[in-house]
Amino acid sequence: MAIEVQVSRQADGNRRWASRSMFWTLVFRALKLRLQRVAVVFAALTVGAAIVTAMAAVYFDINAKMSQELKTFGANFYVGPGQGNSLPEATLPSILDAAPPGLISAGSPYLYGMARTELEKVVLMGVWFESLQHLVPYWQVKGHWVGVSFDDRHAMIGVKLAERLHLTLGDSVTLLEGEARQKLQIKGIVEAGDATDNMLIINLESAQRWLHQPGSISHALLSVNNDLGQVDAFAQTLRLRYPDLEVRPILKVSASEGQVLDKIKGLMGLVSAVILVLSSLCVNTTLIAIVGERSREFALQKALGASARDISLQMLAETGIIALAAVVVGVLLGLVLAQILGQTVFNAAIALRAPVIPLTVVTSLLVAAIAAVVPVRRALHIEPATVLKGE
Repeated sequence: MAIEVQVSRQADGNRRWASRSMFWTLVFRALKLRLQRVAVVFAALTVGAAIVTAMAAVYFDINAKMSQELKTFGANFYVGPGQGNSLPEATLPSILDAAPPGLISAGSPYLYGMARTELEKVVLMGVWFESLQHLVPYWQVKGHWVGVSFDDRHAMIGVKLAERLHLTLGDSVTLLEGEARQKLQIKGIVEAGDATDNMLIINLESAQRWLHQPGSISHALLSVNNDLGQVDAFAQTLRLRYPDLEVRPILKVSASEGQVLDKIKGLMGLVSAVILVLSSLCVNTTLIAIVGERSREFALQKALGASARDISLQMLAETGIIALAAVVVGVLLGLVLAQILGQTVFNAAIALRAPVIPLTVVTSLLVAAIAAVVPVRRALHIEPATVLKGE
């Protein structure tokens, strides 16, 4: 009895193996005999996978790239006194120290006031020189930036003030009040396109001394990273912590960033959706044509005992093999396309984020499966008696 059971199990195993072998033989034979049709399906799915990969790569990396690009607009965050014309300088270091790591890339206090020089009265602007270049990268500077905040021997001057005082690079201007004197050498001439063009820019400590405002600043400007929309949340946190201060994003920078990102992401989503729909339609019509060509094959399989499940699995396996091959090629092409877009738009490489490849695989297989629904249904509705009549 045990021998009979063992023989029966072995026979069942052989039948299953033979069935699987026949199944995959039919699948690969069908692909081999219709290479032109298969190439059309492969090309359509490859294009879809490449576009999805490129758009997804840019989509998930665009926040960081756009935030970096928009930093050329300058500071995007303002901290000023809620009442009066000044606030304690110590407020700014406390804000910087309390901010989450990496949130604030640069920050500087600003102090304004009138001071006398040997030529005429001028408007002083006191700053932290070390942060200034990051906050106002759009300044056109002839000469050099002052590199360190404690430098009290050099100054920068607005282009209009320099013309009015007949000063050039390397010349000196002297601040004076009573017996006090401070000689400053002009290291850079600034063209900012705003009121700064009429100001003398010196380090904050010197400005506080000459304006008789020790430990005070007029306001502070910050460059806050906004790749994940952190500016508004940071502003709300500071308003709760410092209710006496005026804290707000500079809308012309931060709001522009959000609007531009939304529009670009929306456009990428629309392009991807259109390409996927067109790919699906192309795959669908090609598979329908293949079913028409194979009607006798499917009718014969049904006549020999193939079930609807067998026919469905065969067509889905064929489509799945083409789709997987298309995904591999499409991902590679999409990554190349993403780098081209990154260099063209941002002049920087696009980083490959974790969700990109899984999203491409799932989307491509889903498009292929949806496109195969109608062709599979047509194959299942083939009547062997009708098709094989007269054969």
